[in-house]
Amino acid sequence: MAGKTSAVSDEPVEVLFVLQNKFDLLDFAGPFEVLSQARQTKSDDSSRSFDCTIAGAEPKVLSDSGVTIASQVSFKEAHERLEEFDVLVILGGNSEEILKSKAEPLPLIAAFAELQKANPTRERTLLTVCTGSLFAAELGILSGLSATTHPDYMTAFENICSHSAVRDLQERTDVIEDARYVVNNLRFDIGEEDENPYIRRKSDAGRRPSNARKGSMSFSASNTRRESITRRAAMRLGGLRVITAGGVSAGIDAALYLVSILVDEEIAEEAARYIQHTWTKGTVVDGLDV
Repeated sequence: MAGKTSAVSDEPVEVLFVLQNKFDLLDFAGPFEVLSQARQTKSDDSSRSFDCTIAGAEPKVLSDSGVTIASQVSFKEAHERLEEFDVLVILGGNSEEILKSKAEPLPLIAAFAELQKANPTRERTLLTVCTGSLFAAELGILSGLSATTHPDYMTAFENICSHSAVRDLQERTDVIEDARYVVNNLRFDIGEEDENPYIRRKSDAGRRPSNARKGSMSFSASNTRRESITRRAAMRLGGLRVITAGGVSAGIDAALYLVSILVDEEIAEEAARYIQHTWTKGTVVDGLDV
């Protein structure tokens, strides 16, 4: 698996969920269910679009609600295999203790971002849910980007973003308060801008269907097309796509967006229908996505 360079229609997107002790259960369960339901072909249950791996400090990780989830790999193994993954999902929960101790998932987030900067030939995505964005902010990853978090933690989030910008002599983070999720370094190289489903600045219910190609095709092309690689290398964080979701259930909406850009818009809509969730679209930062 270490030699993988792209995802194509018959090869799942590799996703790593990182579970710290006292993680928020719905931060995990919501996106995990969405990605588990996504298929390359709606009528074919065997055509899974995502292969999800769960990393934890222990074989069983305790959530903040008292439910335990079995991990599949340790944090040590996650670091060793990090190059295999296309998407890193960071959850909220226990943020104060983790920020004080600089514990996982901070080292994994930092390593994943460094991978992208060192090797922009891969299209990678960092998705944080709820207060998981505080960890990315602490590392300075959100400097110069736009981001959001759980409304109850907005002040703390702004303070961390500001501190990181001053500490690292970087641009400030544009904190967005009313978004379900915020996307940076998106990809919209296909279709016309006014009809492209991958451009979402605000809720756009009723947008006419796009004639753009499937997201999975664009994902594959973005890892092989020289123009995409060159542009990505020049972008902030080596073109790492950074998605920050708001509180708890907003992670479901962000996961549906992820399905739409990496697989297909219709597949995302089908996943939302299956879990009986009304997909609320988030905010995408203007920019060139390659």
